[in-house]
Amino acid sequence: MIISRTPVRISFFGGGTDIAEFYSKSYGAVLSTAIKKYVYVAINKKFDKKIRVSYSETETVDSLDQIKHKIIKECLKSRGVDSGIEVVTIADIPGHGTGLGSSSALTVGLLNGLNFYTKRFQTLMDVAEDACDVEIKVLNKPIGKQDQYIAAVGGFRYIKFHSDGKVTTEPIGISADTMKELQENLVSFYVSGAREGDEILKDQKNNIKNRVSILEEMRDQAETGLNYLRRGDLASFGRLLDRAWALKSQLSSKISTPDIRKYYETGMKAGALGGKLSGAGGSGFLTFYCEKTRQKALREKFGGLKEMKIRLESEGSRIIYYDHEVE
Repeated sequence: MIISRTPVRISFFGGGTDIAEFYSKSYGAVLSTAIKKYVYVAINKKFDKKIRVSYSETETVDSLDQIKHKIIKECLKSRGVDSGIEVVTIADIPGHGTGLGSSSALTVGLLNGLNFYTKRFQTLMDVAEDACDVEIKVLNKPIGKQDQYIAAVGGFRYIKFHSDGKVTTEPIGISADTMKELQENLVSFYVSGAREGDEILKDQKNNIKNRVSILEEMRDQAETGLNYLRRGDLASFGRLLDRAWALKSQLSSKISTPDIRKYYETGMKAGALGGKLSGAGGSGFLTFYCEKTRQKALREKFGGLKEMKIRLESEGSRIIYYDHEVE
């Protein structure tokens, strides 16, 4: 039995600049952190030659090509595993529509676990790139590369996407006091609803050539936000989120629904300095930067929504159980 644990993330600035159609012309950058919410993947050798996968559904099949779950199928295929295996996934958050990168966390966690299962050595950066290959090249998902890298390496990082496809990551390097204050000033609520993330992202990709200047400003905000954190200027960090919200809303008409706009305006009127909707848009976790003295009023306005307590995670994908005695 092998069990991997992989964090999901919150991306503050630069989302959308991690797509090849943009960064290949210059570069992209995001400021993103792993959080203490996880996707777990358990892998075990099956007694017979069948394949069993369990997520929100359970499949027991005779061959790899019969698996309906595309990510699991392609990860198994990439590691040359085509029979006699069980894969079970469990997550701390809903599997779809959260905007926290859970699909990429699953891909990273499964590949990391399969590396141990097949006795293959890879760095976590290599696992992240393989996860990008599975999701972007093989499955042709209209996503960028940030989710896979932050899930793999963890921490709070400035991630740069170079024009040649290379990815580099840099820990933000701020004081423990600043990190603690930031964490305490983040308040996040789950906004459910219909969300076709891939369709929103496809629309964003189609609009890139007409939104270059917007994306460039969003990319530059990642470095600006990093500098604010390093100076301990959290109020400016919070206000920068408000500007990022305005920019992101211009990438696609599908990002911000009337309900989302109403929630955001409510949060700002209650005292938040800025906020962001994680992921492609439409629904997901709406996170505000709100100083502690104003959080009571903010929570009273959102009493009907489920709050997620945000705790930052320093680790990336890791194997938390490995029974090496069982062969």
